Amino acid sequence: MVERSDIRVVRCGGSKVNLRPPIISTDSRFVLCASGDLVKVYSTRTEEWLHSLQGHTNQVTGIALNPANHLQVYSCSADGTVKLWDFIDGILIKVQVHETVEMFLSFGLCVSACPECFQLVAVHPPKSAEQEVEAKEMSVVSSHISSNPSCTAFGRGGEYIAFARRLQLNVYFFRKQKTYKKGAKNAFTCIACHPTDDCIATGHEDGKIRLWRNFIHKKEYTYSTQHWHHNAVNTLCFTPEGTHLLSGGIESVLVQWQYGAGNRKEFLPRLGGSILHISASSDGQLFCTSHSDNKITVIESSFKVCGVIQGLVKGDAVLTDLMIDPRSIALVLNGKPGHLQFYSLLRDKHLYNLDIVQQEYIYEAGLDQFEVVKAAFDIKGSWLATVEERGQKSSDLEFFLKLWAFDERTQSFVLNTTITAAHTDRIISMCFSSSEETTMLVTTAEDGQFKAWCQGADDQNFWSCDFVGSYHNLKPTNCSFSADSSLLAVSFQEVITIWSPETWEMLTTLCQPPGVIRDLCFGRLSCSKYLLGTTTRNLLCCWNLLTCALEWSSSVEVSKLQPDPLSENVAAFSYQSKHTDLFVFKPSEPRPLFTNKNVCSEKVHRAVFVPREEPLNNCDESSQWLNRSQLYFLTQNMDLLTFSTATEEDRMLSSSKQLVIDDSVAVTPFYLLLGKHRQQQQKLNTQSHPAADKPQQPQGSVTIKELLHTPAHVLPAASVLCSMFVNSLLISNTGVQEEMDSEKEEEDSEEEMEACDSQQELRVQGSVDEVTLKLSKAQERELKRVRKTDFSWMAGLIDSKP
Repeated sequence: MVERSDIRVVRCGGSKVNLRPPIISTDSRFVLCASGDLVKVYSTRTEEWLHSLQGHTNQVTGIALNPANHLQVYSCSADGTVKLWDFIDGILIKVQVHETVEMFLSFGLCVSACPECFQLVAVHPPKSAEQEVEAKEMSVVSSHISSNPSCTAFGRGGEYIAFARRLQLNVYFFRKQKTYKKGAKNAFTCIACHPTDDCIATGHEDGKIRLWRNFIHKKEYTYSTQHWHHNAVNTLCFTPEGTHLLSGGIESVLVQWQYGAGNRKEFLPRLGGSILHISASSDGQLFCTSHSDNKITVIESSFKVCGVIQGLVKGDAVLTDLMIDPRSIALVLNGKPGHLQFYSLLRDKHLYNLDIVQQEYIYEAGLDQFEVVKAAFDIKGSWLATVEERGQKSSDLEFFLKLWAFDERTQSFVLNTTITAAHTDRIISMCFSSSEETTMLVTTAEDGQFKAWCQGADDQNFWSCDFVGSYHNLKPTNCSFSADSSLLAVSFQEVITIWSPETWEMLTTLCQPPGVIRDLCFGRLSCSKYLLGTTTRNLLCCWNLLTCALEWSSSVEVSKLQPDPLSENVAAFSYQSKHTDLFVFKPSEPRPLFTNKNVCSEKVHRAVFVPREEPLNNCDESSQWLNRSQLYFLTQNMDLLTFSTATEEDRMLSSSKQLVIDDSVAVTPFYLLLGKHRQQQQKLNTQSHPAADKPQQPQGSVTIKELLHTPAHVLPAASVLCSMFVNSLLISNTGVQEEMDSEKEEEDSEEEMEACDSQQELRVQGSVDEVTLKLSKAQERELKRVRKTDFSWMAGLIDSKP
């Protein structure tokens, strides 16, 4: 057994981007959001992820721009630290350490010493030149506040703070150090304060919005009510000018109320999942909404959607397995309701959604709607099988089996066959055959049968049932094909049956271990003669198919058994003592090749091996099982994790810092952008005019390099740099003056030589038989100028013509 050495568990992306409200930079160019233990920076124009602020060791619980510097952002985390970043360059500036367990940040700090009791405190950061300091000066503003950050807001430039809990609204003035309390008949859900007026907007569970005024007085305070939402108001936000109030809820409709104009409002509907948070830029040009489907929508002030930042949608549970699309190597699982999502693990980016149910989803609690519960790809990625259900909580079950064909023209899956009555009861499992020659789908259901589905002989390749099998009226639990599709294993409670797909003859049964079979898989490559299974009695068993006998068994509680399709290795996640362990082994040997204790504290029910683009080289013995594939798994808290090696991390670090430059051409900062085009143009010019004299390309000046490599926010004004930049591009006049002086001297010497030549010609005129025609000196000077002129641009013009 090899213990872990250089392998560690890392968060591979796909974290929630909707945990806290996103913030927009002052220039409206960037959107920052908390995502796991990172702060991610996105572009509002391209929607692309630019970089991440890494440094926290636990969940980031809040972010806020630095009021003193619009290029800096504060972040706080459950690791007990508050960090100050330069989010443009990703540089950590300051770290404040606190002794508390959990906190969140909303312009101020809310810190809790225990999970059930939250306190609102004001932190006084110490003045120190050191990067890491410990903040000891804290003053408690209020105790027993709501754990929801949406129920706390600052008003009128920080003069007071309003916070609500249950049926009570509290307003605390910092100068007076006095708290005013107001009550309501319906629970508070969110709060927003007007930027200039003494007005507090509160959202309630009954869908109403109340605007509170004169809240300093006990009896003279007033409030007005506005009502549109049919359910609880999740979030409120005033625009920076205070002219409009934005609200959102479960209806996924952004409502814009005109402040001071009664019930005049505008709507932006069909934004996706429920709206959880709303943010506005400092200039009021952009709005951001966070949604329950792990999405951030960027909206212009004209109420037009201009960008969508989509994260990995995981919802409350993943009903399908984690799958890999063989064509795009994208992670496929449940997306938004009724869809499958395709997610790029390499780029940590959502690719697209595939609408399976093809019905409009109504975001309302208690409605019974169709959900995708099963999905499977064939080995080539040409076919996709899905199962959708409605009525999981009732006896009136309705489900459909659908087969989708990949369309090369649209590069997506198109519905081919819909089977309304595939079984008489719920489908439990399904799998495609492993052969590339023939494609077959097998489904098992609670009606006690398994069915084999094949393509028809017609041109449209519709699917139909080819065989129906059962065993002693027992309920099937799982099914699996061998690597060459010559065998099919179907488990019926405690019995495993082996079938031949060619003749549909049952070859043998395996029933030695006690317990109902849960997971079932065949060995790969050299271990293809083995069959693995896990039981409800916490047994991991291995059968030899040549002898039809139990090869070995181990007493271990396996929550997930996942084979690697590119090697003989099998990964087994075992949950015991409130944590999960990982064992990697080959079916031919019961001794594990690798083990990793305490991978996570939750059970692992979803895992998948993802093929690598390039195999890892120079790995030690403990990480050889990760050479061809990388293992990803999903925890009960919906965290997507993976295993990373030191070799892989070093390679990624070196590739990110390495810059390949061709030494054969002039290296300037502009060449890094246009070098390839220039190099191709130079080759064409050289082939067309090999003897032409070309001026040498100027090397990149120091001014240009510093101008392009220095961060923009530390550069002087553009008026200062303009003269330097233009002068660096001009050709020096020193060479021109020298050329003019040399031509003048040459003219004087030529006049003297001309006088001498005329006398000499008179002397030898009689002895010369043939007179040679000569050019005048002015013509020779004109010819020299023509020779020095560069006409290479004409060659490029001629070559460009058809």
